[in-house]
Amino acid sequence: MTQDLSRIRAFVQVFDSGGFSAAARQYGRSKALLSKYVTDLEDYLGVRLMNRTTRRLSLTEAGEAYYREASGLLQQLDDLDATIADQTAEPRGLLRVSAPRNFGESTLAPAIFAYLSKFPKVTLDLRLEDRYVDLVDEGIDVALRISTLADSSLIARKIADMHVVMGASPDFIKRVGTPTHPEDLRHLPCIVDVNLQGQSNWRFTEDGKTISVPVSGPVRVNSPLAARKAAIMGLGFVVLPSYLAEPAVQSGELVPVLADYLPTGQTLQAVYPHRRHLAGKVRALIDHLVEWFAIHPVH
Repeated sequence: MTQDLSRIRAFVQVFDSGGFSAAARQYGRSKALLSKYVTDLEDYLGVRLMNRTTRRLSLTEAGEAYYREASGLLQQLDDLDATIADQTAEPRGLLRVSAPRNFGESTLAPAIFAYLSKFPKVTLDLRLEDRYVDLVDEGIDVALRISTLADSSLIARKIADMHVVMGASPDFIKRVGTPTHPEDLRHLPCIVDVNLQGQSNWRFTEDGKTISVPVSGPVRVNSPLAARKAAIMGLGFVVLPSYLAEPAVQSGELVPVLADYLPTGQTLQAVYPHRRHLAGKVRALIDHLVEWFAIHPVH
């Protein structure tokens, strides 16, 4: 079996490299040995796999079919080897993580720095920014996102439940009154965080159904911290993630409203590209975050 696998791998390497000489240089084997392996494989199969000329190398029809299957099988074997190695080795190397800025600064940072303390051979590149990040194009290993997964080219694992809070300052509520139904917001000043899903169309739930209410007001901003400040200063109602709203609610700077109508179901997700093999450092981070937020729930 070992000899057969060596023949198959030699055939794939020669074609991937564009020839016997190139494969010999790239993989540190002699040209004669590679040629022998490919010839032995052809003799064993009873078909010619490659057309060899002095100028170019091409696959026969049988060779193309064999290459497709053989290269896929070799990739699966390599992935299996890497998976087993990762399971027994300590996570190490550069780990690129993306997360929303305010969530990263206020809530994620302690969790992810605790991961680094646990695995000191990992080097972290943490990118905190409020924009859509293309994981593949930008070389990100894993992104933390507060949403529902929309991109089918990605895989997501739930880390924790997330909640939102709607509120306004006590003085503002005294001035305009307390809304009793989401539709009341159509005629009341609201602060729009354009990072919020739906932006100016705020979503609520009533009797198990989602309702959307268009809102407007004196402020549109792309920062939840700035939106919170505008609400505290009495400029309108605001919808905030709970981890940013709760400190202001506890201090009395914001008064929650419409709690029974606020949507549920948003989650903190670890999102990563489709790959046959998930690197051990990524898997270890995701497992760590699940454990961390089970002990330190997001309020």
